[in-house]
Amino acid sequence: MDRSLYIAMNGAQQTMLAQAANANNLANVNTTGFRADFEQFRSMPVFGEGLPSRVYSMLERPQTDYQTGSIQSTGRDLDISVQGEGFIAVQGKDGREGYTRAGDLHVTEAGQLVTGTGLAVMGEGGPIAIPPAQTIDIGSDGTISIRPIGEAANALAVLDRIKLVKPDLQQVFKDSDGLMRMQDGSEAPLDATVTVASGTLEGSNVNAVGALVNMIELQRQYEMQVKMMDTTQENSAASARLMQIST
Repeated sequence: MDRSLYIAMNGAQQTMLAQAANANNLANVNTTGFRADFEQFRSMPVFGEGLPSRVYSMLERPQTDYQTGSIQSTGRDLDISVQGEGFIAVQGKDGREGYTRAGDLHVTEAGQLVTGTGLAVMGEGGPIAIPPAQTIDIGSDGTISIRPIGEAANALAVLDRIKLVKPDLQQVFKDSDGLMRMQDGSEAPLDATVTVASGTLEGSNVNAVGALVNMIELQRQYEMQVKMMDTTQENSAASARLMQIST
């Protein structure tokens, strides 16, 4: 295969992957606590016969955008948002501990405290279970207090404390299930400096306008690369005809 054609095909393929990542960001513009992904292209040399003067592009996701999304007031007692840096510890679908900013919590029929996507919220000793209660309050430090059914308004009992963590962002990565995890596979320790605000939720940090502009730019880039592929094939066919005529 002609090198120029290979480079154009590779560029088009990588642009499609970048478009997929950008589309995923755009699809989660209204997802609670979502963190956008950055994508960028890196130039890689083409190895083989001839001079190493040609390069192809390779898509990589070097980092996740950790900027805080907009905080919205909901007035709902089980909605919480992390103030500043930090994460809420949850149990992923695979059983491993992960970290999220999504604080849209609710209690299942079985009494388990879970996020809006059904992930169990971790406490100081594991997943948090809440017995039937008249009220449930979450303090700024993640402490969960309940008023048992039939008890007086001031009869509050401390049940558990949500595990709030603040790992070094250079040591975490965004896993395929959307949860943050430690790069070395360990579990981040509870951090008493992390606080939450009850009755509020953090929205996605995706910039919808920026994502739309990026989508248009990637589409134009893809069209340019497809045009380059067509031009390369036409030039190759013309060269082949000249070779036939000369012989």
